[in-house]
Amino acid sequence: MPSALKRLLRHLALDVSPLRDSRDYRLLFGSGVITMFGTMISMVAVPYQMKQLTDSYVAVGLVSLAEFVPMVVCGLWGGAIADALDRRKIIVMSELGLLVTSAALMINSMLPSPQIWVLYVIGAVSTGIGCLQRPSLEAVIQQVVKHDQQAAAAVLSSLRWNFGAIVAPALGGLMITAWGVASAYVLDTLSFLLSMLLLWRVSSLPPAADAAPASLKSLVEGMRYAVSRSDLVGTYLVDMAAMIFAMATALFPFIAEELKAPQALGLLYSASAIGALIASLTGRWTARVRRHGLGVIVAAALWGVAVALTALAPNIWMIVVFIACAGAADMISGIFRMTMWNQTIPPELRGRLAGIELLSYASGPMLGNARAGMMAQLGGTRFSLGAGGVLCVAAVLGLAAALPGFRRYDATTDEHALAEKARREASATADAPA
Repeated sequence: MPSALKRLLRHLALDVSPLRDSRDYRLLFGSGVITMFGTMISMVAVPYQMKQLTDSYVAVGLVSLAEFVPMVVCGLWGGAIADALDRRKIIVMSELGLLVTSAALMINSMLPSPQIWVLYVIGAVSTGIGCLQRPSLEAVIQQVVKHDQQAAAAVLSSLRWNFGAIVAPALGGLMITAWGVASAYVLDTLSFLLSMLLLWRVSSLPPAADAAPASLKSLVEGMRYAVSRSDLVGTYLVDMAAMIFAMATALFPFIAEELKAPQALGLLYSASAIGALIASLTGRWTARVRRHGLGVIVAAALWGVAVALTALAPNIWMIVVFIACAGAADMISGIFRMTMWNQTIPPELRGRLAGIELLSYASGPMLGNARAGMMAQLGGTRFSLGAGGVLCVAAVLGLAAALPGFRRYDATTDEHALAEKARREASATADAPA
């Protein structure tokens, strides 16, 4: 084999060193695979069930909008407690709460007349609990993975997500059409039970001795830090703009029906993750990129282009291809954003900043699906997809022009990245045996 080809394959090969070197990361990774699998199946079941019960674009889109307020409140508070309490305890207790909400959806689906309000209320409660948990999950990666392995961990985390996002929606679509939505909720409930067995074995992750208690003051401190850094603000705003204008998963049940391909519903949900999986499996090259801000801008713009092209696709298969391309672009953006966050944010602020990050990458899809449903109500699914993609590209380019600090970010020269790298190296030296 030519040496050039060998080097290319080596750069594209997956780096599994975080899994090899960290027991706690392996447990968290395994738990994430299991819960992502169940959650993605429920992600197909909820809008499908809402469409069955209402046959309304707006009602399906409002499922996401109902989750917005608990996401904001609990995401911020979850960040504050992630810096103040034992992160393992937060993760385990939240997982128990998610188990209960999944069981509630299962019970409702088995009633002779399932209640629409339950889908909204339990969806909001589940989102709130998940947002309490997520900052701790994000902040823990910085603790259990070495500094120079953060990019590899970002790729592995995306791979974990993609595994569930590909297999689970396809399986969920088949399960729902064959056995009804209750079967999806049953599997989701079982996934949380299995996940808790792994999370229980994760080592205790107590806060720093001088950690600030969870309070409004500590939340404000985290927000001030985030706002003081234009590079961080850029990661939040660009992703939010991309999701608000181009996210359209709420339209998938209607697209499948319009194209007379109901059996392809699960594939539509999986398509984005298929593209993202390819990006993850070949994503070792991202560790060599240092201009992360520019990388996020380019990837987010390509996401918008791909979504706009779905409006022109003549059949279900071309739509799947364009959605997969969009998913690949979004995953590259996510890898660069996660690497920036974990390599530059001080550990004593990591949980609170993870809460702010959650608002950016979670609020965008929620608002985007509501936007997609309303635009589709006005002009149909193709109009919603095409106009949304074009607006996404325009917004991303506008933000790139307005945030030069974000656009010019370089991990090899940025003061925050260099300071965090030096701190980690000093800590490793101090902990090394004499």
